[in-house]
Amino acid sequence: MAKKKTQNSNTIALNKKARHDYFIEERFEAGVSLAGWEVKALRAGKGQLTESYVIFKNGEAWLLGAQIQPLPQASTHFVTDPTRTRKLLLHRKELTKLKEATEQKGHTVVATALYWKHHLVKCEIATAKGKQLHDKRQTEKERDWNKQKQRILQTNQR
Repeated sequence: MAKKKTQNSNTIALNKKARHDYFIEERFEAGVSLAGWEVKALRAGKGQLTESYVIFKNGEAWLLGAQIQPLPQASTHFVTDPTRTRKLLLHRKELTKLKEATEQKGHTVVATALYWKHHLVKCEIATAKGKQLHDKRQTEKERDWNKQKQRILQTNQR
């Protein structure tokens, strides 16, 4: 008999705040260079991306602000820093495209998701443009209106 695979969500962490604060323009998939204890902590669901962003230094991309809380059993052997900068693994063409995007006024690169792809940890990064306060209000109004529309349609169908 063949083994049944359990369907688990591949998502480790989402950055919902990024969608609220920025207009997401273009998305990229990047590998993340991690230590062994970080991978174990991510398997246990200890990752967080809320205040993370990407910087470029010496022709390489680095993830800042991502937190990976160490497991108690793994942190006894290593000096663990939950908010250390982690190297992002991208192709040269993607790096130059992202670097050019950040040089435009009001644009930045933010991490939007952290997920498993087979046995590897991938980070979805996106070029984004900052929203003004009135833009945030407008998207909130649209979201509320869509919820009301769905409620009205559901009550009419009954």
